[in-house]
Amino acid sequence: MKRASDVWEAVATLRREGVDVVVVTLVAARGSVPGQLGAKAIVSEEGLIFGNLGGGKVEARAIAEARVQLAGGEACVSRTWNLQRDIGMTCGGEMSFLFERVQAREPWHVVIFGAGHVAQALVPLLATLACRVEVFDPRADWLSRFADFPNVSLHLVASFEDGVRHVREDSYVLCITQGHSMDRPVLRDVLRQCGQIPFLGVIGSAAKRAVLMRELREDGIDDALLAGIHCPLGMAIGGNDPAEIAVSISAQLLQIRDLGIVSP
Repeated sequence: MKRASDVWEAVATLRREGVDVVVVTLVAARGSVPGQLGAKAIVSEEGLIFGNLGGGKVEARAIAEARVQLAGGEACVSRTWNLQRDIGMTCGGEMSFLFERVQAREPWHVVIFGAGHVAQALVPLLATLACRVEVFDPRADWLSRFADFPNVSLHLVASFEDGVRHVREDSYVLCITQGHSMDRPVLRDVLRQCGQIPFLGVIGSAAKRAVLMRELREDGIDDALLAGIHCPLGMAIGGNDPAEIAVSISAQLLQIRDLGIVSP
C-alpha cells in the first residue's frame, strides 16, 4: 500500500500540472474484503494513476465512481458497497470509500525572457510553485543548463522578442535579457500586444528605468502602460547574488499575485 504522504505528494505535483483528480480512500471494511483499511488511490479522467484499492471489480467500481465525480459531482462523497449484492463479487464483505475531489489550481503563467545567471537561480525556485514557467533565450548553451522540471518549458528563439507571442493577458512577464537593447523590444512588443498585464518587470537600476521610459514613449507606448513596469525588478531585500535576487523576485511576484498590488 502506498504511504498517505506519497499520495498527497503526487496530488500536489498533479495540481501544479493542472490535473484535476479524486483521492479515493478505503475508510471502513467488514467481512472478507480484498483491500487494506486506509488504502488510497488517485484517479484522473484518464483512470487510475497512482496507488491501489485492492484490485478487481471493487476497484474498477471505485474508479468509475471517481470519474463521475470528476465530471461534475460533489466535492466529497462516501459510498458503501456490499461486494456480493452491489459489485457482483463472491466475497461477502462490505467496503466504504471516501471520494475527495481535488481541483487543480489554474496554472499561474510566468514568462521569462533570458536564461542567464538570475534566471538559472529563479527558475528552480518558481518550479516548486503551482505555476507554469516559459523561458525564452537565443542561447542554446544557457538553456541547456536548466534541469528538467515538469512545469517549465524552454524555448530557443532567434531573438528574445520572438517569444512575445506566447505572452497572454494573464501572464507575469520578467525581462532578464542580456541588456537594455534587448529589453526594449520585448517590453515594447508585450505592451503593444497585451496592454496591461498582471506583472511586467525588467531587471536593472532606476537610471535604466528612466532611459527605458523615454525610449518606450518614443516607440508610442502610452504613459499609463509605462507606469505598470516594475524596474528595478524584485523587492528591496537581499544582495546582488543571483540566488538572493531570485528570492526577491519570487517574493515580489507572490505579493502582487496574492495581494493585488499593481503599482511598481
